[in-house]
Amino acid sequence: MSYLHLCIAQAKYLVALALWLGGGGAALAADYASVLMYHRFGEDKYPSTNIRIEQFEAHLDELAEGAYTVWPLAKVIGHLQQDLPLPDRTVAITIDDAYLSVFTEAWPRLQARNFPFTVFAATQPIDQGHRNYMSWDQIRVLQDAGVHIGSQTSTHPHMHLIGTAEAEQELTQSNARFLAEIGQRPTLFAYPFGEFNLDVIDVVKRNGFVAAFGQNSGIVHGYNGYFELPRFAMNEQYGTLERLRLAINGLPLKVNQIVPEDVVLNDTNNPPNYGFTLAPDIANDRQLRCFNSLYGKLDVTIMGPRAEIRLPGPFSKGRARINCTMPGADGRWRWFGRQFLID
Repeated sequence: MSYLHLCIAQAKYLVALALWLGGGGAALAADYASVLMYHRFGEDKYPSTNIRIEQFEAHLDELAEGAYTVWPLAKVIGHLQQDLPLPDRTVAITIDDAYLSVFTEAWPRLQARNFPFTVFAATQPIDQGHRNYMSWDQIRVLQDAGVHIGSQTSTHPHMHLIGTAEAEQELTQSNARFLAEIGQRPTLFAYPFGEFNLDVIDVVKRNGFVAAFGQNSGIVHGYNGYFELPRFAMNEQYGTLERLRLAINGLPLKVNQIVPEDVVLNDTNNPPNYGFTLAPDIANDRQLRCFNSLYGKLDVTIMGPRAEIRLPGPFSKGRARINCTMPGADGRWRWFGRQFLID
């Protein structure tokens, strides 16, 4: 960004901030939000993707009774991309895969709270009339009630394992089905399984999406772009109120110049020489801590604004995550997570 563009962006933000505060808003203005991700509701056979009903109701009680603002995801992204302030502790709710329990269990409870949410759907399971998925009629009911519908491709593939031509076809076919069934094509995208590589990101951009989400933990802010955005996954194991409160009270750990740029690793770069540059407002903080489930606390070296993280050994095959945190104000935590894919 040039100095002129930086000045213009800062001026827009200050004007919007003045309007926000002058308008009587009690909440502090922010340039970030927490995004929650759910899949199934009350489907005990699938604990890794299911949230128990009593857990979900406790989440909704916390959001309703605490100092939080629940916004539609599209509104969150629109404000961030236009440099407009959000209320502090803004939360967006997303649900992946369009399972039937979204319609029968989640929606009535969200509707009772008047909480907006986004459903990311793959079109082929709906077309096939699978009994565990919503129908197009049910999705239209949600859309008519104000629920935002996002895309998750046609067949829900592991996108980093297919070629760019096949990825293009996935999006072309699903966009056509969305247009035919709900009268519009989505602008927000969720990578199936949270998996992507640089080629997949390029395909998603070319197909007109304005933002795309993974399944790595962190606070949404757009400092490093809008096509590797994080979400906090909520399920039976990781759906405690304690974890929810950490997520929805989180602060952004803004970084850029991330290496390796691509999250897909192979024998030549596993373990990765992982590093990033801290944003200027936190560049002098030496309290950065990074963790991996296999190795625990990782070695972190801070050199000026640059952080270098080293692993004692390679990741195992499959998926692996590195989560980095830093203490913020008022007992809140800054978050930045990245999911790696090991071929």
